[in-house]
Amino acid sequence: MRRRTPPPPAPLPQRDGVDPVRLRLPEGGAWATVREHLVERLTGAGPGMVEAMFAADQVVGADGRPVPPDAPYRPGMFVWFHRELPAEVPVPFAVEVVYRDEHIVVADKPHFLATTPRGSHVAQTALARLRHELDLPALTAAHRLDRLTAGLVLFTVRPGERGAYQNLFRDRRVRKEYEAVAPYDPALALPRTVRSRILKERGVPAAREVEGEPNAETRVELAEHRCGLGRYRLVPATGQTHQLRVHLAALGVPILGDPLYPEVTGPVPAGDFRRPLQLLARRLEFTDPVTGAHHAFTSGRHLRAWTSYTDWSGAAGPPG
Repeated sequence: MRRRTPPPPAPLPQRDGVDPVRLRLPEGGAWATVREHLVERLTGAGPGMVEAMFAADQVVGADGRPVPPDAPYRPGMFVWFHRELPAEVPVPFAVEVVYRDEHIVVADKPHFLATTPRGSHVAQTALARLRHELDLPALTAAHRLDRLTAGLVLFTVRPGERGAYQNLFRDRRVRKEYEAVAPYDPALALPRTVRSRILKERGVPAAREVEGEPNAETRVELAEHRCGLGRYRLVPATGQTHQLRVHLAALGVPILGDPLYPEVTGPVPAGDFRRPLQLLARRLEFTDPVTGAHHAFTSGRHLRAWTSYTDWSGAAGPPG
């Protein structure tokens, strides 16, 4: 099997912790120039945007020099540019660094902040912020937390070591423990291990359980309860999208503040930070694959619906 040649390094620096876009011109097609191809490919950039980028010398080749608008199209050629970032509402909560050494950074992510750039969340992400604040442009995420979930995330400092840390999660050699606040049901027998098959379809906001071989497993324990609410300890053995949210909803105790489960109520409006999803990645424990050190980290965050339901909900008091 032929080994794929890695792309050349980016000739443009990051901007606010965000990498430049890299495009490789595909084989085939009837484009005469690089500009023609980009106009067709970047249809969502807005009218005149590509022409403006060329006029401002913002499209560059592997040598870092601007690509002229009449540059002939060459299949396999790489070009770079910085995209116009979407207008983002700043998330007014800090990313706390729990641990840092020459190999890894462990961060305590707040609710509402995406882990990595995706869709309309680019600069307002934990990765972009940490790259900028720590002056670590090569920082990458070893795994990901949902934007609405708070808690511990592992980042890698050296690109060449990222695979080793990613394999920890792939091979289930990381013990992850979550905390959630949800309704208390005295008839629900706990602890228990929930196993099901979860399907998440592209373009569909919510995942769902389907028939078939289980691909998701969660240990669910009740840590304590009061006033109709329960504080749950969740230990996932797998990492399916929205797994914990799906499993608690299926048990009849959906996590407080969840806009998707058990019913889709619509996206949380931008700038509405009042009632965050009450799910927290509380602990992360693993043996470092590079140094051999044993690591165990605990989030310093708390779920407000448990510490002060009134403060979280704006209501007079907890249900029940």
